[in-house]
Amino acid sequence: MKILGIGNAIVDVICKVNDDFISQNNLTKGTMKLIFDESKFKKLLSNLKIEKTVSGGSVANSIVGLSQLRNKVGFIGKVCDDNLGKKYEEGLKKENVKYFYSKKKEQLPTGTCLILVTPDSERTMCTFLGTAGKINENDVNTDAIKQSEIIFLEGYLWDEGDPKRAFDKAINNANKVAMSLSDQFCVDRHKPHFLDLVKNKLDITFANEQEIISLIDAKDFNDVINFSKQLGKLLVITRGEKGAIAIKGDAVAEFGVKKDLKILDLTGAGDLFAAGFLHGHINNLSLGQSLEKGTEMSSKIIQQIGARLNINE
Repeated sequence: MKILGIGNAIVDVICKVNDDFISQNNLTKGTMKLIFDESKFKKLLSNLKIEKTVSGGSVANSIVGLSQLRNKVGFIGKVCDDNLGKKYEEGLKKENVKYFYSKKKEQLPTGTCLILVTPDSERTMCTFLGTAGKINENDVNTDAIKQSEIIFLEGYLWDEGDPKRAFDKAINNANKVAMSLSDQFCVDRHKPHFLDLVKNKLDITFANEQEIISLIDAKDFNDVINFSKQLGKLLVITRGEKGAIAIKGDAVAEFGVKKDLKILDLTGAGDLFAAGFLHGHINNLSLGQSLEKGTEMSSKIIQQIGARLNINE
């Protein structure tokens, strides 16, 4: 197997809202907020019209993108044996992703992410992790990890206790480890741990500009470039309208954004960018070509609703 993703198994529920809804519910536009109270989450959802329900989760979205690019891939993520859990598994199998998880009845339901899309196409997320956040080392299939060229992890999944032990088990058995820092919220919450991962345990790190600046307390982007060069590992950074940059030691490649796109929804832009880049990486393309493939994939996803490409369209 080329790549095995390990991440939060979350069902995305996509709703269109106006800016007032964001401010009235004390949300910060463009970020992800964790909601720990199931009744509070249901109350938030009860006032909304659902546009679309899709099997999601950051790394799972990337893995589906890699499968659509004809790579042999798998995924590990915890769901409950409930209606959404069944839908989740079906969604992965339909996309030719091998699912290394046996679902059973859990105390908590399958995780759900409410994706609120405002008129400017920006997305704000409210996540009720449910059983997804309870992943533990018993859920991690060592054989699947050892048989994969690369494992791909997400910062969203990292947390003290069971998830950390699951992470450690995965990393200790992997041939090569890639991880996305996921969100500035995650970086700020786990800064010393993430910095240790980036410096000592990851072969490839994906981040956006704000996340990496926050992680290393950089004054400007030059600090980021210097840090990356000294690191000597592959760091891939998306920079919004400035495109993307990949740095490994003294090798630096940049690629610009595609122009004149009809942007509908930014959900999944980073996930599909990572899919395109990793596709290039495992198929021996250059850093520049891998960035180009990542940009091509993210450009496609932002011109449709949701974080999974409709390849038939």
